[in-house]
Parts: sequence; structure tokens; C-alpha cells
Amino acid sequence: MKAAIVGAGPNGLTAAARLARAGWQVEVFEAAPTPGGAARSSRDALGPGTIVDHGAAAHPFGVVSPAFRSLDLERHGVEWLHPRYALAHPLPDPIARELGSGARAAFLHRTVEETAAQFSARGDSRAFAALHAPVARSLEDILPAALSPSAAVQNPAKALADPAAAAALVRFGLRAAWPARALGRAAFRGEAARALLAGSAAHAITPPSRALTASIGVLFGALGMASGWPVARGGSQAIVDALCRVIARHGGSIHCGQRVTDIAQVGAADAVILDVSPRGALTMGGMNLPPRVKRQFRRWRFGPGVYKVDYLLDGAVPWADPRVGEAGTVHVGGTADDIDRAERHVAARHLPQRPFVMACQQAAADPSRGPVLWTYAHVPHGYREAYPGEVAGLIEKQIERFAPGFRDRIRRRRITTPAQLEAWDANLVGGDIAAGAMSGLQMIARPGLTLDPYRVAGPDRTPPGVGPVYLCSAATPPGGGVHGMGGWNAAHAVLADAVLAGAALTPPSF
Repeated sequence: MKAAIVGAGPNGLTAAARLARAGWQVEVFEAAPTPGGAARSSRDALGPGTIVDHGAAAHPFGVVSPAFRSLDLERHGVEWLHPRYALAHPLPDPIARELGSGARAAFLHRTVEETAAQFSARGDSRAFAALHAPVARSLEDILPAALSPSAAVQNPAKALADPAAAAALVRFGLRAAWPARALGRAAFRGEAARALLAGSAAHAITPPSRALTASIGVLFGALGMASGWPVARGGSQAIVDALCRVIARHGGSIHCGQRVTDIAQVGAADAVILDVSPRGALTMGGMNLPPRVKRQFRRWRFGPGVYKVDYLLDGAVPWADPRVGEAGTVHVGGTADDIDRAERHVAARHLPQRPFVMACQQAAADPSRGPVLWTYAHVPHGYREAYPGEVAGLIEKQIERFAPGFRDRIRRRRITTPAQLEAWDANLVGGDIAAGAMSGLQMIARPGLTLDPYRVAGPDRTPPGVGPVYLCSAATPPGGGVHGMGGWNAAHAVLADAVLAGAALTPPSF
């Protein structure tokens, strides 16, 4: 059996690795000069001795990914490195006083107990633990359904067969449905705990006052306290390189610099997997998409973009709370209300004057990165600056609020606009790093309201010699992030269909 994969992002590579390991002949076609999609890194991008992650940086889902664990990426070169603190959330002075002891930031520690203890002054320790501990303790039960939701929906009997797992999913569901901002107000008396929850929820790149955002806030927090938010030694490229090694070890091949615009270009194949956005699938020639799939893809909404700035510094960021320098990820957004206000501006296609800024200090865990600060700000989809340096100036102003003197440490900036992100990786349309808005139904129904999210077109709708077509990008469940699960799930669909077609003797294990 032969499979062709179009797109060498983490999902495409994971799909290729799974199929190659199952004995398929695999060929991957990538338009860019190198594989990796939004998980690529480069050396010396900001000067000698620096490593810059051009896209993904910290990996709370990567370290627990069932796909990466099954493929044994650690044996193929991935080493997860953990900073002292998974996350820091600097706070304005009036709010920081809630934490006492001169603290100027809230932290996500590696245990629920340590994290909860910092909120004792306002009596929120017990509530914080009650909200997160059941999820952190039950991640092994929750993650299979969270990362392979279509499998749980298609086979609810299997998903609910284990009473303990079913109870864990129910407990998580009761938290997940809330808007993160409303859940924070209901659960906590103080603003510090509310801010920590809202900052994690902002990874959805949608206002935390919207329904379902608590699912992101609680799950990201639970992951940090249970398994951490590590970085990959030497850059996120290490994950890509490990996937490539798995593919090569099992006889697969990767062709870079080959843009596929028509299915016929891949040659004869028993299955084709597209690691592209719904827009990319719509414009792909050589196949006649079913009307239902066309409607889904045409309705697909892309979300806000990000504006990325990497900084070369002449020393550590001068955070007002020095402990923030020991955190791998820093949420720079202020209070929960500040974050919601900024995200509402972005959703309304206005640039906030105090945008939510994500910062990553990979060197806190991996000193080989050099004095590099990785940042991005949430901005409207496809945002174009009113004047050069507009967004970089706002990012620096935000950081200066919590790290006075930051600008004086900057030696060099590497700016990547939403348009440049899309030119670098076609899946990042308008700078949307989630490959589609994570709001409304699109948070749980990707790429549409369907029980069959990975199958795109049957062999009756493709050229002679080309089999069925599947989709595996972040527009499929479970969404964005470097965890490979979109590709893993799509490869599972391919293997299951091969069994039904009589081409395999045993069904694939999930």
C-alpha cells in the first residue's frame, strides 16, 4: 500500500510516520525548502550561538501526545527540558499585593498544591485546587477523548466503558463549557487566580468571556501542573527531525521544494493525506469534493492573527519579579478583565493598545538557545500596521509594564507580520496559527459539524490510480498545537479504511 502526504508540518509527518511504521510505502511532498511547518527552528537567526523557534515554542501537549509517545520520539532525539516554572503571569501592583511576600506575578508550579498555595491570602487556594486537581489527576483518562474527540463521538460505548474515565470526562465537561472569565469570577474571590486562568484560556485566541474557553484554561493549567510546559532541547525543530528519522527508518521519503496544486501530481497512491487548510483543500485540483465537504470548507472561518517578534537581548529580561525569568512561558496581559478587553478588540478587528502578549524564555530550560526572547501579540486577522514598528512598540510597552528597562536590553529584533507568517507557512492564513478560529462550534467541530472529520473525498472523486483523500491539518480535531494528533487520527482512518477494503489483515490499534 502506498500513501502520499501533502504538507510536512507536524501532523503530516506524524501521519507519514504512523503509516510507514505500519508497512506502507510513504512519500511526503512539501512546498518549503525544509520540513516542519510551523515547528521549524533555525540556528544563528539572531546572531551566532542563537536558536530561534520560528513558530511553536513550548509544548504542553507535545510531551503527553499519545502519537509522539507511540512513535517514541525521545528515542529518536527529542529531549524535553523543563524550566523551574511552567508559566508566569506578571500582575499589576494592586493585584500582585493579593499574593503577599513581595510577589509581583502568579506562577504555574509543577504541582497543584504549590500553585494553589500562592492564592491563600484571598482564600482561593482551596477553590483553585478543587477546580484543577481532578483534571490534573485524570489526564490519562481525559486526553484520549480530548485529543481524539471524533473517536469518542463515533464510539461512545468504548469511551464510557471505563466508569472512572467516564467520570473524569464528566468532571472536565462541567468545567469546560464555561467562559473562562465567568468561571474565574464564580470560583475565585481574588483577581490573581482569575488572571492565571484567563491567561491560559487566551491560548484559544478568542475572548475568555466566550463559552468553552474554560476548557482551554483548565486543561492547559492542569497539564502544566501534571506534566509541565517543556521545550525541546535545541529548538522545536528537534521534534520535526525525530519524526523525519522515524519516516526514514521505515523506508519513507520526504520531497521538499515540491508544491502540490493538483492531486494527480503525487502519482499513483492508495491514499492521499492533506496537511493543508480547508482553503488549501478547496483550491487543490484533480478532485471533485462532495457537496457536503465543499460547504464545510467554504464556511470555515479563520481567526485572529499573531504578530511575532523575536528579540536578541544583552542580558536577562529585567522582570520586576525576578522569578519570572525562571519561567518557560510568560503571559503578559494583566488582569482577566484586561485580557478579555484586548481579545474583544482583536475579535472586532481593532488593534488593542495593550494586546495580549505571549512570551517564551526557552533559555530558562535550554541555555543553548542564547539570550533570545520569543514573543507574539494577538492582532486582527491579516493585520497591517499603520506605521512600521507599530505592533513591536506595543509588545515592548506591555513588557515594560512588568519589566522596567526591557527596551534597553534589546540588541536586535526579528519581526514576522501575519502576511509573512502566511507566506512562510500557507496554513497560517492571515497569521492564524490555529488554522481556523477557535470559537463557537469551530472549537469542537473541526472542520465542520461531522462525525467524519478526516475523510475528504472517496476514490470515485479522484483521478485514476489515486485513492481516497483525507485531511489532517490543525483544522481537524483536536486543533492546533504540536502534538501530531490530527495526523495520527487521519492515519488511523486510512488504516481502518484499508481493513474494510480487505487490504490489511488486522485492524489498527488506536
